[in-house]
Amino acid sequence: MDRKDILKMVDHTLLTQTASWEEIKQICEDAIAYGVASVCIPPSYVKRVKEYVKDRMPVCTVIGFPNGYQTSQVKLYETKEAIENGADELDMVINLGWVKDAEYKLIADEIKEIKAACGSRVLKVIIETCLLTEEEKIKMCQVVTEAGADFIKTSTGFSKAGATFDDIALFKKHVGDNVKIKAAGGIASFDDAEQFIKLGASRLGTSRLIKLAKNQEATGY
Repeated sequence: MDRKDILKMVDHTLLTQTASWEEIKQICEDAIAYGVASVCIPPSYVKRVKEYVKDRMPVCTVIGFPNGYQTSQVKLYETKEAIENGADELDMVINLGWVKDAEYKLIADEIKEIKAACGSRVLKVIIETCLLTEEEKIKMCQVVTEAGADFIKTSTGFSKAGATFDDIALFKKHVGDNVKIKAAGGIASFDDAEQFIKLGASRLGTSRLIKLAKNQEATGY
């Protein structure tokens, strides 16, 4: 698979706590140069980034990040503010305690409410696979499908592990036709990225692939 085609599926991401404007601006420039799907940045930078990139690149941000245990009303406020500031795509974290308590209706209602606020904008739902059992992952595939989100996403990248090939295969088997798949966290090579895509992912959350591409251009290999 051509590297340019892989990069078209990347949400080029910088969500570290210490991310500075100069670093954010640089990933925006790289995202535009390499033609990725979006740039994914902290909510506090959304307005400034949108003003900077204008229509050159979709802007993605995160909601309830990274732990997901904010109240639904807080997440809804975050969503509305992000949209007002210019966000085109939103990646929300579910309440994992509700998963453990089998409060599936609460999770579904929260997703539905946030999707309603998003309207035509893309909503990705992060279920943090490394903290769930296989049974819980399957149930979340069903909940995310029924709630009408656009994507199910593996990971925040801030927990104990990221995406795995097994999780993407599991998602592909259990999500509805209306739900796409995003692999995120720990994607360290183009070979891994291609395998995630073959298994069913249509988005990849990573900061490493552009770094690899830039290094290849600089070194010739």
